[in-house]
Amino acid sequence: MIKRELYLERIRPFMHKDLIKVITGIRRCGKSVILQLIQKELENEGITPSSILNYNFESLKLAKLCTAEALHKDVIDKTKAISGKAYIFFDEIQEVENWEKVINSLRIDIDCDIYITGSNSKLLSGELSTYLAGRYVEFIIYPFSFKEFCSLIKKTKPKSSTAECFNLYIKFGGMPYLWNLEYQEEPVKQYLQDLYNAVELKDIIRRNKIRDVDLLERIINYITANTGNTFSATSISKYLKNEGRTIAPETVLNYIHAGIDAFLFYPVKRQDVEGKKILSVQEKYYIVDHGIREAVIGDNMANINMILENIVFLELIRRGYKVTVGKYAQKEIDFIAQKQAKTIYIQVCYILATQETSEREFGVYRNIKDNYPKYVLSLDEFDMSRDGIIHKNIKDFLLEDD
Repeated sequence: MIKRELYLERIRPFMHKDLIKVITGIRRCGKSVILQLIQKELENEGITPSSILNYNFESLKLAKLCTAEALHKDVIDKTKAISGKAYIFFDEIQEVENWEKVINSLRIDIDCDIYITGSNSKLLSGELSTYLAGRYVEFIIYPFSFKEFCSLIKKTKPKSSTAECFNLYIKFGGMPYLWNLEYQEEPVKQYLQDLYNAVELKDIIRRNKIRDVDLLERIINYITANTGNTFSATSISKYLKNEGRTIAPETVLNYIHAGIDAFLFYPVKRQDVEGKKILSVQEKYYIVDHGIREAVIGDNMANINMILENIVFLELIRRGYKVTVGKYAQKEIDFIAQKQAKTIYIQVCYILATQETSEREFGVYRNIKDNYPKYVLSLDEFDMSRDGIIHKNIKDFLLEDD
């Protein structure tokens, strides 16, 4: 079990506090492991195991506790034997009917420190905020970063080079369970396809009561195939019309948002660098894990620029940046990343193989006169920095501390 220190560092200041810790992310990204790591830290601090209650609602053993009244009674009964604060962990809480009422009541009824996980952002922000406004903090968990992935591989194969690790990462992505499959191609592909189907069925179709499953699949597959490309709901609507399906752009947008709520996709708005304003048309969407895209769509290597861009985007939001796509006149900057007072510009490409490619990637910054750091990231091994613009190898960027 890899210790995911990036997330633990963010959670530690809130441990032992009465704020509800809400841990979200796509299915199988490692939320349950985070709960285990927190429990281990609590025990290392001297909290007795008997003070820790654990509920995993994916288990049928807990089916009888999937109503608010039954769960509340069970927790109250079990905490009577606990002297002092109770530490309560609810995994996949959305399986409990009216779960938010339970959490709110427990916070009032007993001395407790509560941690919950779930796989739907709408469930855990909209409904939770209604009952617990200002009384919870949310932590989004992502698949393994390249740094985590590399660390894991080198634990068992210490002679593996960074380049070898990156080739594996490009091919398989960062879903944690793949380690148990020893990164064998066919089992990995089957697992990721099944995961994709589970997210579609459980977190999108059932959650949103979608009847036209075929249409949903077409839209999700379109976005998955076109990761990182600029398009609108209207353009998808026109595409589907050519495929013989007539659908309003508003319906397309609703289906896209259902995928976003399930943490399958992340939307990125476009920003006018000159006007310093967010544009309301033609967002980009990035998939939560490029390994899922390879398993479902294939051809990641044929679209390597797209995949590298997806990897860098996920790394930026993993590090806590707010990310937009930059627009300057007719040119586009891949990412403008902002965190507190820090702003950086990033261009991503495969290799700077020709003068034309180099001019395109570096030249986009020519008329941007502010003093924020500007980067070009590629897989070239030699430093090609110029004109104050920093060139870095993508692998080095992914391995460095923010």
